[in-house]
Amino acid sequence: MNLLYHGEVEIPIGKVLLKGDLVIPQNPKGIIIFSHGSGSSRLSPRNKMVASYLQRKNFGTLLFDLLTPAEDVHYQLRFDIWLLTKRLIGATQWLEKQSIADEYPLGYFGASTGAASALKAAAYLPQICAVVSRGGRPDLAFDMLEKVEAPTLLIAGSLDYDVLQLNKEAYIRLNCEKKLEVIEGATHLFEEQGTMEKVCEKAGEWFGKYLQPVPEVKN
Repeated sequence: MNLLYHGEVEIPIGKVLLKGDLVIPQNPKGIIIFSHGSGSSRLSPRNKMVASYLQRKNFGTLLFDLLTPAEDVHYQLRFDIWLLTKRLIGATQWLEKQSIADEYPLGYFGASTGAASALKAAAYLPQICAVVSRGGRPDLAFDMLEKVEAPTLLIAGSLDYDVLQLNKEAYIRLNCEKKLEVIEGATHLFEEQGTMEKVCEKAGEWFGKYLQPVPEVKN
């Protein structure tokens, strides 16, 4: 895979500096920004698996830490969805200012509680072209779901009973292009054989469909 950029980045947001890993293939279809779940980080093995799959499908990816190491020791901050949303918005705006990435359509991939911040951020940023939620907690974003315009794919495991029900409720509240994909035999972490592969495939299809280059305006 030929890469335009591959390296660690530092994202200044307010008074903090957040570490991230940015990968951009040559001529990418778009760039996916990841929002990890509580207690996780940019090093989440499941998110890295999805990111690797998307890179092979010629998407750029940005995985970054929503909290600093000092902040992450405070349990309540891991569930401060508004703080995490502001961090995600800040990282998005930072990426849009980078000359290497400023021309490509953007999408969000959120996992667990990170899906709530992805949905909230998408409600504030109309330029987000698509959102994918894996085992998400969209109930933590119920107050903003009706404002989400980006096509949204909710992925839940058939054996993750409580979260699946929350995703069904979120699906009803969403007014955008939407789909609820239930992965049979999967629990919350998609640890069962072949289930994460299905998550990757569904996410790739969704981003492939909705992350389209912004058409040039002709005078």
